[in-house]
Amino acid sequence: MIPVKIYAERGARLPEKATPSSACYDVRAFLPFDQEIILEPGDWFAVPTGLYFEIPPGYFISVRPRSGLAYKHGITLLNTPGTIDSDYRGEFKVILINLGKETFVVRHNERIAQILLEKEHPITWEEVERKDLLNSTIRNEGGFGSTGLT
Repeated sequence: MIPVKIYAERGARLPEKATPSSACYDVRAFLPFDQEIILEPGDWFAVPTGLYFEIPPGYFISVRPRSGLAYKHGITLLNTPGTIDSDYRGEFKVILINLGKETFVVRHNERIAQILLEKEHPITWEEVERKDLLNSTIRNEGGFGSTGLT
């Protein structure tokens, strides 16, 4: 296990797994008890969680949509997957967007996203002088949809 320091504002809940075998930890909205966020179709909002992390160097946290919100309501993350870098110390907020057809209401303590601690793999760029010095593949420059739709 990798220790990650976390500060939770009073009333905010720590990330938690829905089941013991879940890969990710659910995070919840942290709102005043008498407030809610109304997302009309097409709207987005940075939803506070009340959580602050100290992620170890060499790691980051990825932020992902919850499949149930996406499937049932068209709610996803505007910048999916989101990334929390190890040097960020501000409040973790989740940018939700309503891609559905109905108004969606976010309430305090509602599960809004999931997070996963991941290891960073530093890259050393090995620049070549010409494009033809890159190894060729069967696909080569075939891009969007080039491998078929099914």
